Amino acid sequence: MTYETWVLVFLGMISAMLLYNIVQWLWYRERVYGLYTVYMLIWLGYFLLRNPASSLKLPDNVWYFVRTIGPMLAYFVYFEFTITFLGLPKKHPNLVRLLRYAQVALGAYVGLEAAFCFATELWAQPVHEVVHTAVRLMLTVLSGFIIVRIYQRQDLMARLFITGSLLLVLGGLTAMLLTLFWMNANDPDPTPFWRAPLTYLHIGIVFELLFFSLGLAYRHRREAIRQALVDKELAREREQRRREQAEAQLSVQQLRQEMIDMQMRALQSQISPHFLFNSLNSLSSLIADEPDRAEKFVDEMSSVYRYLLQSSDRELTTLAKELTFIQSYYHLLKTRYNRGIQLDIAIADPYSSYLLPPLTLQLLLENAVKHNIVSADRPLCIRIATDDAARLSVRNNLQRKVGSRSQSTQKGLLNITQKYKLLNHPDIQITETAEMFEVIIQLIRPA
Repeated sequence: MTYETWVLVFLGMISAMLLYNIVQWLWYRERVYGLYTVYMLIWLGYFLLRNPASSLKLPDNVWYFVRTIGPMLAYFVYFEFTITFLGLPKKHPNLVRLLRYAQVALGAYVGLEAAFCFATELWAQPVHEVVHTAVRLMLTVLSGFIIVRIYQRQDLMARLFITGSLLLVLGGLTAMLLTLFWMNANDPDPTPFWRAPLTYLHIGIVFELLFFSLGLAYRHRREAIRQALVDKELAREREQRRREQAEAQLSVQQLRQEMIDMQMRALQSQISPHFLFNSLNSLSSLIADEPDRAEKFVDEMSSVYRYLLQSSDRELTTLAKELTFIQSYYHLLKTRYNRGIQLDIAIADPYSSYLLPPLTLQLLLENAVKHNIVSADRPLCIRIATDDAARLSVRNNLQRKVGSRSQSTQKGLLNITQKYKLLNHPDIQITETAEMFEVIIQLIRPA
């Protein structure tokens, strides 16, 4: 294959890669693809002008300027491409500073070459080749330094980029040494492509561009994977939020169900045949002997049932309303047990508007009556009070019925405990000694 044929093959390969990259640039709209396109355009234009088959004839000084400046412009764009492609500002700020200095030096050298070629005749003097060769060697050393620095990174994308750069440096260095010491690049006779120094620069450029393209493809794939992971994490967070919302809604439903269960259990306990029998029995005796008390008993009993029915649609009620209900409920207990039960209420006025689940006090009083002896000889004394920490305590003297501890299921206390847990408030405190039993609940400040 002659050198002229090889140049056509080389230009075809560069053009194909250029077109492919232009499509990517238009598709992704990223600066790195734009820089890569400009980089390939410089090399393509440079070698089109240096194509032996080209019919374009330039003055000697213009020709020398183009031959000298083409690679310098490519290096200038290559440094910018390196900074963008590898994200050097965040990872190697000192290296970015060095590359910026190199770009400034390249700009100065382009001005110097313009003076050589258009303002003087120095372009035709040996000093021009000496200066140009010295600049090419310095660029080679700088490229080698960059390669060593970047190759230390354990990053496949950086390794692909630097491998391409290394191949370009080797190709350019080979072409320069062959031009200086062995081959004649301007041989007018058909030359085998392997004898032309520029062939090795062409090969270095082709492999460089191939590795750059692989690096860009890997970079895009890595970004796509990273974005997919971000999207997956966002989807997981959204799913977590939906799950938390569902759990919160479920907690609200559980809270409402617990409210209904508490109300129904309290209602059922009050309308049980045993309770009705005792209540009606008390009412019957009052009707005959004390009709006025019987009328009062009926009024209080209706208040108890009215509150039980109305509390089913409320999650919280005020302490004042709960105490009003407890007064009616206590009247029924007092009518039944007479001197066997005593209730003392000491509530600070500021806490009357504080909140608690409905029927909480009724369950606590019911629990005290259920598990303790209630008689005139041994009265059950119950005290409801508040403290400065907005806590409500229900205390009674302890005089358990025989077998009460073993038979108790503590459903009332468990119900109240679960209620406060669903409301995200502190658990109730239960204290038991040989003389007393106390339950402390935290009142809820109104909004």
